[in-house]
Amino acid sequence: MAEGGDAATVAHEAGNAVQETPKAEPEKAAAPAEPAPPAEPAEPTVRTIVLTGHGGYDKLSVQQKPQPKAGKGEVLVRVKAAGLNFSELMVRQGLHDRMTKPPVVLGMEAAGVIEELGEDVSGLEVGQNVICLAQTGMWREIVAVPATNVFIMPEEMSYEEGAAIPLSYLTAYFMLFDFGNLRPGKSLLVHIAAGGVGWAATQLAKTVDNVTIFGTASASKHDAIKENGVDHPIDYRTRDYAEEIKNISPKGVDVVLDPLGGADTSKGLQLLRPMGKIVTYGSANMVKGENRNLMKMAKTLWQSTSVSPVSLVKTNKAIAGFQLAHLTGEIELVRSAFQDILNMYKDGKIKPRIDSVWAFEQVAEAMQQMNERRNIGKVILSPEKEPTKPAEGDAAPTSPLKKKKPSLFRRLSKRASRSKDEGEKKDEVKNAKKESPIKQEEQEKADDNKATNGHVQQTPEDEKIEDEAAEQEEAPTEPAAQEEKKDEAPAEEPEKIEVAVENPAETDDAKAAAADVVPDDKPVENEEKADGDASQEAN
Repeated sequence: MAEGGDAATVAHEAGNAVQETPKAEPEKAAAPAEPAPPAEPAEPTVRTIVLTGHGGYDKLSVQQKPQPKAGKGEVLVRVKAAGLNFSELMVRQGLHDRMTKPPVVLGMEAAGVIEELGEDVSGLEVGQNVICLAQTGMWREIVAVPATNVFIMPEEMSYEEGAAIPLSYLTAYFMLFDFGNLRPGKSLLVHIAAGGVGWAATQLAKTVDNVTIFGTASASKHDAIKENGVDHPIDYRTRDYAEEIKNISPKGVDVVLDPLGGADTSKGLQLLRPMGKIVTYGSANMVKGENRNLMKMAKTLWQSTSVSPVSLVKTNKAIAGFQLAHLTGEIELVRSAFQDILNMYKDGKIKPRIDSVWAFEQVAEAMQQMNERRNIGKVILSPEKEPTKPAEGDAAPTSPLKKKKPSLFRRLSKRASRSKDEGEKKDEVKNAKKESPIKQEEQEKADDNKATNGHVQQTPEDEKIEDEAAEQEEAPTEPAAQEEKKDEAPAEEPEKIEVAVENPAETDDAKAAAADVVPDDKPVENEEKADGDASQEAN
């Protein structure tokens, strides 16, 4: 019983052990992964030219910026071409009176295609080609513009022409017809006649009968501005334009358009006839080089004239100032003038000239083109154009990575050091010239004394007789005779040099006699010495 009981106990315990052993649970099916929240679509961006600070060309860079959205009363336009104006050069240098603190996107005019209409926009449709005006911000791939600043392009107009018209032609229009009151038979002076505004002013002035136009430009641009309508082109770099005008028209001109400022404003005022008008619209004389030039600014301001109303009354003249950027609140005035301009284009009376088209990435080169006065007509930027390398022979564009120009002090110090070194070299050459005849004479005397072994120096006639006699004798064959001839060779070297350099008129017989004394085994050495002495004497 006990044994059976024990067995039963053992069996029972074994069963419990088996029951207590954890059974391998079947693998559970992987729980389905929770769906990830949908990723928010990336905010669209557009390539944008950003002015990062005031300074040189390196302050401009192409960056990706959020795409603007069409707000109420706005139109979203994809830019095909944007205009570059002189005012943007002044803003970059920190000279413009309507500056915005960088970083900022520049550009006041563009042409492109409508992609979206905001609320409360009427009279425009998606897909239309349009021209846009704004205070700033046009140098983007896509821009949002108030519908009141958008104009439908004529069908025959290109995007580049659309971007070239707004600022240049509106500025010229208001100056000539509003301020200038240009009428038939009047005369006009246009500065920078090959630039954007100058080109536009010439064409608009020619829509008035019998107007005489004087235009300043470098000589290489005269053919172009004459073809555009300038009657009297003047090269301002080589001539005084005021004197040239007075020679042709002693009483002066009726209207002067002045984008220069400084002394040129004073000269323009003096050129006006009675009842004449000068319209100033810039200070291009302040812009000198890539960076702001404080000396040039100060000089321009110091040369600017100050005119009292009394002096204007006495001379019957008028002074006006114009800047399109300050007409922001005069939308109807601007729209009316621009519609007149578009009608003139449709009638074939005006046509902008495109100087060059640059990729966004080459905005620095585009600005340099205008800054160095190399353009004839309008300079255009295009977001769709691929950057191109300059052709061989073209002026290399200024790189944003170019080295800084040394300071004035360093340049002057380097120049002074170079002048000192050149002066010392000149003194050395001069002293060498003075000393060389003396040294040569001393060397000749020493060699002669060595050759004659202390005997009395022979005259040239005696040497000539001996040489002629030596020619008839056999050349010595013994070693002693050869050694003696070698010793005599240096004594004849100076005479040979003297005959070749100092006495070129001596007879051929004397030259031959002198040559026979030179041993055959030293021709190269004597020639090198002769060449060296001759070169020293020539110096």
